[in-house]
Amino acid sequence: QVQLVESGGGLVQAGASLRLSCAASGSGRTFSAYAMGWFRQAPGKEREFVATINGSGGIIRYAESVKGRFTISRDNAKSTVYLQMNTLKPEDTAVYYCAAQFANWPSSRIADFGSWGQGTQVTVSS
Repeated sequence: QVQLVESGGGLVQAGASLRLSCAASGSGRTFSAYAMGWFRQAPGKEREFVATINGSGGIIRYAESVKGRFTISRDNAKSTVYLQMNTLKPEDTAVYYCAAQFANWPSSRIADFGSWGQGTQVTVSS
Protein backbone atom coordinates (compact mmCIF):
# COMPACT_ATOMS: atom_id res chain seq x y z
CA GLN A 1 0.00 0.00 0.00
CA VAL A 2 0.98 3.58 -0.51
CA GLN A 3 1.32 5.97 2.40
CA LEU A 4 -0.46 9.31 2.05
CA VAL A 5 0.01 12.51 4.03
CA GLU A 6 -2.29 15.49 3.57
CA SER A 7 -1.48 19.08 4.41
CA GLY A 8 -2.80 22.57 3.80
CA GLY A 9 -6.00 22.63 5.79
CA GLY A 10 -6.97 25.49 8.04
CA LEU A 11 -9.55 28.01 9.18
CA VAL A 12 -10.67 30.55 6.56
CA GLN A 13 -13.56 32.89 5.95
CA ALA A 14 -16.24 32.24 3.36
CA GLY A 15 -15.05 33.21 -0.10
CA ALA A 16 -11.41 32.45 0.62
CA SER A 17 -9.19 29.85 -1.02
CA LEU A 18 -7.07 26.97 0.23
CA ARG A 19 -4.82 24.46 -1.48
CA LEU A 20 -4.54 20.98 -0.07
CA SER A 21 -1.60 18.74 -0.84
CA CYS A 22 -1.22 14.99 -0.51
CA ALA A 23 2.22 13.43 -0.70
CA ALA A 24 2.53 9.75 -1.51
CA SER A 25 5.36 7.43 -0.55
CA GLY A 26 6.25 3.86 0.23
CA SER A 27 4.79 2.06 -2.74
CA GLY A 28 6.78 -0.15 -5.06
CA ARG A 29 4.64 1.09 -7.91
CA THR A 30 5.09 4.34 -9.75
CA PHE A 31 2.80 7.13 -8.53
CA SER A 32 1.25 7.49 -11.97
CA ALA A 33 -0.15 3.96 -11.65
CA TYR A 34 -2.62 5.28 -9.08
CA ALA A 35 -5.76 7.22 -9.62
CA MET A 36 -6.03 9.70 -6.75
CA GLY A 37 -9.08 11.05 -5.04
CA TRP A 38 -10.18 13.60 -2.49
CA PHE A 39 -13.05 12.87 -0.14
CA ARG A 40 -14.45 14.78 2.81
CA GLN A 41 -16.40 14.07 5.95
CA ALA A 42 -18.35 16.70 7.83
CA PRO A 43 -19.36 16.21 11.49
CA GLY A 44 -22.25 13.80 11.78
CA LYS A 45 -22.22 12.99 8.08
CA GLU A 46 -20.88 10.19 5.92
CA ARG A 47 -17.68 10.52 3.99
CA GLU A 48 -18.37 11.82 0.49
CA PHE A 49 -16.61 12.06 -2.83
CA VAL A 50 -15.08 15.40 -3.83
CA ALA A 51 -12.81 14.87 -6.83
CA THR A 52 -10.67 12.27 -8.54
CA ILE A 53 -7.96 12.20 -11.18
CA ASN A 54 -6.41 9.37 -13.17
CA GLY A 55 -2.71 8.62 -13.34
CA SER A 56 -1.90 10.82 -16.31
CA GLY A 57 -4.14 13.65 -15.17
CA GLY A 58 -6.24 13.43 -18.30
CA ILE A 59 -9.44 12.17 -16.68
CA ILE A 60 -10.95 14.20 -13.88
CA ARG A 61 -14.26 13.94 -12.07
CA TYR A 62 -15.91 16.26 -9.55
CA ALA A 63 -18.84 16.14 -7.21
CA GLU A 64 -21.57 18.50 -8.36
CA SER A 65 -21.25 20.49 -5.16
CA VAL A 66 -17.67 21.56 -5.94
CA LYS A 67 -17.69 21.86 -9.74
CA GLY A 68 -16.39 25.23 -10.85
CA ARG A 69 -14.85 25.98 -7.44
CA PHE A 70 -12.41 23.14 -6.79
CA THR A 71 -9.60 21.90 -9.03
CA ILE A 72 -7.74 18.63 -8.60
CA SER A 73 -4.30 18.23 -10.11
CA ARG A 74 -1.21 16.09 -9.70
CA ASP A 75 2.54 16.27 -10.10
CA ASN A 76 3.78 12.76 -10.75
CA ALA A 77 7.42 13.81 -10.46
CA LYS A 78 6.70 14.88 -6.87
CA SER A 79 4.24 12.05 -6.13
CA THR A 80 1.78 14.66 -4.98
CA VAL A 81 -1.86 15.42 -5.67
CA TYR A 82 -3.45 18.79 -4.99
CA LEU A 83 -6.90 20.18 -4.39
CA GLN A 84 -7.27 23.88 -5.08
CA MET A 85 -10.39 25.12 -3.34
CA ASN A 86 -11.77 28.53 -4.29
CA THR A 87 -14.83 30.45 -3.17
CA LEU A 88 -15.11 28.32 -0.07
CA LYS A 89 -18.46 28.05 1.68
CA PRO A 90 -19.32 27.11 5.28
CA GLU A 91 -20.79 23.87 3.94
CA ASP A 92 -17.31 22.91 2.71
CA THR A 93 -16.24 22.52 6.34
CA ALA A 94 -15.03 18.95 6.82
CA VAL A 95 -12.03 16.73 7.26
CA TYR A 96 -10.56 16.21 3.82
CA TYR A 97 -8.98 12.88 2.97
CA CYS A 98 -6.67 11.90 0.17
CA ALA A 99 -6.98 8.36 -1.24
CA ALA A 100 -5.20 6.17 -3.76
CA GLN A 101 -6.73 3.70 -6.18
CA PHE A 102 -4.54 1.29 -8.12
CA ALA A 103 -6.45 1.58 -11.38
CA ASN A 104 -6.55 3.48 -14.65
CA TRP A 105 -10.11 4.75 -14.37
CA PRO A 106 -10.68 7.16 -11.44
CA SER A 107 -13.58 6.01 -9.33
CA SER A 108 -15.83 8.09 -7.10
CA ARG A 109 -16.60 5.16 -4.79
CA ILE A 110 -14.95 5.00 -1.39
CA ALA A 111 -14.71 1.21 -1.56
CA ASP A 112 -12.48 1.39 -4.64
CA PHE A 113 -9.70 3.23 -2.82
CA GLY A 114 -7.28 1.05 -0.88
CA SER A 115 -5.02 3.63 0.74
CA TRP A 116 -6.06 6.67 2.76
CA GLY A 117 -4.37 9.57 4.47
CA GLN A 118 -5.09 10.72 7.99
CA GLY A 119 -7.09 13.74 6.86
CA THR A 120 -6.72 17.50 7.18
CA GLN A 121 -9.32 19.80 8.72
CA VAL A 122 -10.85 22.57 6.65
CA THR A 123 -13.09 25.01 8.48
CA VAL A 124 -14.91 27.81 6.67
CA SER A 125 -16.50 30.49 8.79
CA SER A 126 -19.42 32.60 7.61
